[in-house]
Formats: sequence, structure tokens, C-alpha cells
Amino acid sequence: MKISLQNAGKRYNRDWIFRNLSYEFSSPGAYAITGLNGSGKSTLLQCIAGSVLHSEGTFQYKQNDTVLDTPHEYLSMATPYMELVEEMTANEMLQFHRKFKSLSTTNENILAEVALQNAAKKQIRYFSSGMKQRLKLAMAFFSETPVILLDEPVTNLDKEGIKLYHSLIATHTAEKLVIVSSNDEEEYHFCKAILQISDYK
Repeated sequence: MKISLQNAGKRYNRDWIFRNLSYEFSSPGAYAITGLNGSGKSTLLQCIAGSVLHSEGTFQYKQNDTVLDTPHEYLSMATPYMELVEEMTANEMLQFHRKFKSLSTTNENILAEVALQNAAKKQIRYFSSGMKQRLKLAMAFFSETPVILLDEPVTNLDKEGIKLYHSLIATHTAEKLVIVSSNDEEEYHFCKAILQISDYK
């Protein structure tokens, strides 16, 4: 999978969040988008995901040399602002997610790996913030997509949760394209390439 940005820019009203950004992300590989809080790294990740429309330039997605018109089925994402259906149980949420993305193993195995097996039948509204983040990470890492987009992925996680995140990275991303938006090196220490968003103002 390749994601190519050519002279890409995004603005809100008259304020440019980033501009003149030309860059290529390709798999397998791990990339970090870094910058201070409010610098625009999350906005860039949302533009890559296609959930926010860029203002200028081009975003091109290629899988096996085929240009993709709609890349959404090739992407999975975990972000602090991603909403879960709180009336559902963890098991129901995974079943619902399967309507949009194939998952690589059973719900039982997924929940066990992220230490939520005892909460399989518990409504998400009763989850702690850390439990919700584990479920979001599970939905991203176990989706059978070539690209994983992560925005501040250890948000709300304790030490065990952070260790789990590192384990998921080590065991489930070898052949994937991973892009992490963060200003915390603990979240992107494994990335070989770093894009500093302040270079594109």
C-alpha cells in the first residue's frame, strides 16, 4: 500500500494547518507525525483517513499499483475522539465492526489478547476510559487492512495498557503500513521515519 501526498494543504477559514506537504508512506513501514499540541498532526491523519477533506493538493492511494477511488476499506483507525456504541457490549461492538471490516480472528481471541475477556458481555457505557481504548486498539489492530492509523494511541492507558500497545505493534504490524500521530516518543519509538508537521506551515 502506498499513500502519496503532493503539495497537500488544509486550512480552516484563513488559517493554514499545513501546506506544501509532499510525502509518501509505503508498506511495510512505520511513520510518525509529530508536533506540539494543536499543531495539526491529528488533522493531517484525518485527511489521510479521508474523514476530513483537504483544501489543496492531492492524496493518492495505491494498492498493488492500482489507484483506489475509495480507500476506506483498506484503512483501520484508533483515535481518542472515535466513538463507540455505548449501548452495545464489547462482543456486540466487534460483531458490528465486522460489517465494515474483516477481523483476523474470533471475538473471543481478540478480547482475550487485549485483556477484555471478562467484559465481553458488559455494556461499553460501563467501561473505564482505559478499557474503551483497549477495545478501540483491538478494532484497529485486528482489522484485516493494510494500513493502521493511530492518533495518540496510549491515551487513557495505564502501564499494563501501554505494554499491551507495544505488544500489538510488535506482533500485528510486520507487513502493514502504520502511521502514528503523537508528540510522545513512547507511542512512536518504533517508527523509522518522522514527519514534523511544523515543517509544513
